[in-house]
Amino acid sequence: MFNSNVYAQKMQWATKVVGFSSQFSIPNQASEYAAIQVLGIPSKLPAFGASLCAWQPAVIDNKNDDWITVSFDTLMSVRQIAVAENFGQGCIIHIYAYDEKGKEHLVFSENGNPSKEVGRMLNIILDRPTPFLVKELKLVLNTGRVKGNNQIDAIGISTDAIPFQAKINTSETELKATIKENLGKFVNSKTHDVAPVISPDGKNIYFTRWDHPDNLGKDKKQDIWSSQFVNEQWQPATNLGKPINNDDNNAACSISADGRTLFLINIYNKDGSMDKGMSISRKGPNGWSFPKQMKIKNYVNYSPYTEFAIGGNGKVLIMTAHRRDTRGTKDLYVSFLQADSVWSEPKNMGNTINTAEDEFTPFLASDNKSLYFSTKGHAGYGENDIFVSRRLDESWTNWSVPVNLGPTINSAGWDGYFTIPASSDFAYLCSQNESFGLEDIFRIKLPEATKPEPVAIISGSVLNSVTLKPMPAMVFGNAIGEKSDSIKIDYSPLTGEFKMILPLKKKFVLYAKQNGFLSINESIDLLKETKYREIKRNLLLMPIQAGQKAQLKEVVFQQSSYELLPASYLELDKMVEMMKENMTIEIHLDGHTDNQGDWNENIKLSENRVNEVKKYMVGKGINARRITTKAWGGSKALFSNESEATRMKNRRVEFTIKKS
Repeated sequence: MFNSNVYAQKMQWATKVVGFSSQFSIPNQASEYAAIQVLGIPSKLPAFGASLCAWQPAVIDNKNDDWITVSFDTLMSVRQIAVAENFGQGCIIHIYAYDEKGKEHLVFSENGNPSKEVGRMLNIILDRPTPFLVKELKLVLNTGRVKGNNQIDAIGISTDAIPFQAKINTSETELKATIKENLGKFVNSKTHDVAPVISPDGKNIYFTRWDHPDNLGKDKKQDIWSSQFVNEQWQPATNLGKPINNDDNNAACSISADGRTLFLINIYNKDGSMDKGMSISRKGPNGWSFPKQMKIKNYVNYSPYTEFAIGGNGKVLIMTAHRRDTRGTKDLYVSFLQADSVWSEPKNMGNTINTAEDEFTPFLASDNKSLYFSTKGHAGYGENDIFVSRRLDESWTNWSVPVNLGPTINSAGWDGYFTIPASSDFAYLCSQNESFGLEDIFRIKLPEATKPEPVAIISGSVLNSVTLKPMPAMVFGNAIGEKSDSIKIDYSPLTGEFKMILPLKKKFVLYAKQNGFLSINESIDLLKETKYREIKRNLLLMPIQAGQKAQLKEVVFQQSSYELLPASYLELDKMVEMMKENMTIEIHLDGHTDNQGDWNENIKLSENRVNEVKKYMVGKGINARRITTKAWGGSKALFSNESEATRMKNRRVEFTIKKS
């Protein structure tokens, strides 16, 4: 679990700025150094140093006093005041507390000389709790006491007399038993090897090499390389070549579940030039296609650099951008794939994740809930650290407090580019420590607390039910009773099996679609699964021809009843769609039960069930004359009736195409 209550030492942090003397501002920037940066938990401490996430008065070494007044959500008697002076500490000369009636009380004065420390957590412990409830605090600063810039990161109050110390919000599970493992010289070189993208099945890795002699172009800028994991070993990396690589900077940001769609940074123009944005390339029998632009509605990005990440279902896009509502120079935004294949206008992902510092190198795990990213806007160990946050609802702006991945992953320097396969057994990242040259790609085992939720990878082929030969089709995976968890992918026998990522704790129906054929559904029951699974399942497409026969596997009833359950609707709706598209088709329905109970009652039950199926289809617009029915009771068992598991298989509805 996450230690997200690391600041829960009875400390209440300021939630509103009531007033201030001044704030430093940067032209064309948003909230860097603004007074609102004192709100909430410390963003810099326990580390010291300058931060965009701290309030900084407008004038350096001001001859006049600067001040800021903040309020708190809950009025309380105060024993301790904690002020995170992250940079240029020692300027606070007075602190006033205001009670619920607005009366001012002097609670702290400083007349001594400041120390030479860069920063500190100023803990003011009162002799006794205030006899009044504190509503607001006013801090008065003489910035001339300490030369240079002066910043305050956070302001808090507490009933506790034990001095509060800021801590890094890390996972409760330490990474003490594992180390970073270099992927070896087949992957890493003496140049820059960065930005790894691991395929969901963990068998392919794509990354960016910079300044390598085998890169394209005379300047040897960034090219995309790849390596395959075969026989427990990474194979020698190869340059992907044209058209994905050109003379400019090239980088991959995501790979689809089936490994056949590569998501690329930048828009590729036919003349070899590049524009800001994102493109996709699809892998076919003859290699990778020329990258095609992914259109994003109202895409504006004032930053010269950006990163993207695609969710496991292929319908969610996370990006870094500098826009009008950005808190700093780059925030994380989310966009969604629309029916017209255009991505929605980017939406800021909220203040829990985004800070006045840059947020970048996002990675959205296969569970579509766990977001990994890099920033120095949250307390960390170095220049930039990698954090994880969990999505709490469907708004995509409500996230858990980011958790630092700890000192084994994060160093005193710059850390970023974090990617995880669907199995979540290892994480892949970049580091300069113990590298062969400059940055290398490493992997590290993940503790349970920092892993995403487990998922399943479903793979297989689409076969003609008569010839059993593979055939191209669209493959669908629908969560029963839900529209949000639905996936649609292309399948081509020429490029291998289909693959899709499905969340656990749900039941799915898989089916294929092709003109002139009817899909025979396959159910994937993940309701009781708790760990990562890889499941092979072929899908059958039945030719729409007279004489073809199949079972309606997903048509289910209440026990000993003919009431259709909602789980049946998807398959029956497909039957209705097929009959509307082929107006000459006539079908016959056969109803079957097991052999338990009275013979005549079973006949009646099977008759009622097929009639209920017919009634449903007629209600959807199918002429009743196109559907005939027959009840067989338990007379045509396919399996033994000795166990409930096999009796359940005998309770079924079958259909036969009478006329096509």
